[in-house]
Amino acid sequence: MKIIIAGAGRIGALIARSLDREGHDITLIDRDAQTIERCSGELDVICVLGSATNPDTLRESGAEDADVLLALTESDEMNMLCALAAKRLGTRTIIARIRDPEYLSQRQFLSEAVGLSVIVNPEYECAKEISRILRFPGAVRVETFSKGSAEIIEYRVPEGSPLCGLSLREVFGRFGAKVLVAVAERAGEALIPRGDFVLQAGDRLGLTGQARELRRFFAAVGQKGRRVRSVMIMGGSRTSVYLARLLDESGIAVTVFERSRERCDQLCDLIPRARVICGDATQDEVLLEEGIRDTDAFVALTGDDGDNIVTAMYARRCGVDKAVVKVNTRHFSGMLADSGDSMVTPGEIVSQQITGFVRALENSADSGSIETLHRLADDRIEALEFRLGDGAKCLGVPLKDLHLRKGVLLCAVMRGSETLIPDGSTVLEKGDHAVVIAAAGLIKNINDMTGPEK
Repeated sequence: MKIIIAGAGRIGALIARSLDREGHDITLIDRDAQTIERCSGELDVICVLGSATNPDTLRESGAEDADVLLALTESDEMNMLCALAAKRLGTRTIIARIRDPEYLSQRQFLSEAVGLSVIVNPEYECAKEISRILRFPGAVRVETFSKGSAEIIEYRVPEGSPLCGLSLREVFGRFGAKVLVAVAERAGEALIPRGDFVLQAGDRLGLTGQARELRRFFAAVGQKGRRVRSVMIMGGSRTSVYLARLLDESGIAVTVFERSRERCDQLCDLIPRARVICGDATQDEVLLEEGIRDTDAFVALTGDDGDNIVTAMYARRCGVDKAVVKVNTRHFSGMLADSGDSMVTPGEIVSQQITGFVRALENSADSGSIETLHRLADDRIEALEFRLGDGAKCLGVPLKDLHLRKGVLLCAVMRGSETLIPDGSTVLEKGDHAVVIAAAGLIKNINDMTGPEK
């Protein structure tokens, strides 16, 4: 597909790289000469210097026959102007980054007036992921499908766990919860395990199932963890505001630390039920004075990756059960790999969201549309949710008789209000939501999961 990306900042460049790997024809627009020069050297895409709100720049970039335009500049207003111009020129699908809560409250109006197909908000999506992680204190990461009907939880097997030394077949015979290990990562290798896979301390597992079954499993293996009732947030960003509101809705007490007095005054209006502290949370005396030793979870959301990582490590030393760290670049992941802490990257979250949407545009609606895409195991494995249509070849055939390709796993089926962990007798029906696990890039259409050999 021909895709134009307006805005070559951190998120724009990340999405350009992701979509280029998918084999699309990418054009990147930015009005900063240094940014364009850097992207031209790092990415194998067409780079155009200019303003994406200028119709001449859009024409030069091919907007008149483009399949998709992504408006991802730092300004909501510029993104909307770019969307209007591109739509007028003939671009078929428009995706825009809109972050201001006032604009987001008018989502339906904007979609109709500006011609937006999708609105993305990295800060809000990041806050939602953090709130999910805090529901499962033993989890490193939580991904949802079908509006929460099923989840994939990334979990690291600790030393001394009753899981150590057991095969997957033995695990589920012994603990009984209806969950499935969809992915296992060990010593840098990611795989889709079979029943004879024997678990070891340090394995990172992707567990899927309904939330209540996952909680039952964690309780059975001694990883239930106490419920999070209080959270400290470092940094008063938009993400912090969204997160504080989500946590407040769940009855969780929130304390927010922010250095700027002016921003603290704003936060008091934006999140009136939260406790706002004007102070530097990177200073240990500030955290100790405000009760870090008595809080259940700590979330680091400043714009400085180093401050976030170091302060989260200190919070854990103070006895905090769970720490979540926002980072803008994934190369810090190794520092957190063995800590049990969770890392979130807003750009990665939006990249997955947009990649899934673009794949859905490519798919035949007759066979099934992609509803959700999540990348696991450092982007080497993908979990894709498909809604099955009439043209899906897997309909009406017992799973044991389907010739699934090597390295492909059907790990969950959502049918109405019911979530199934499929077995050999499971028969897929039209309208089902199916979650498929496969190597990155292997599956783009539901019919890609079958082949000539099992």
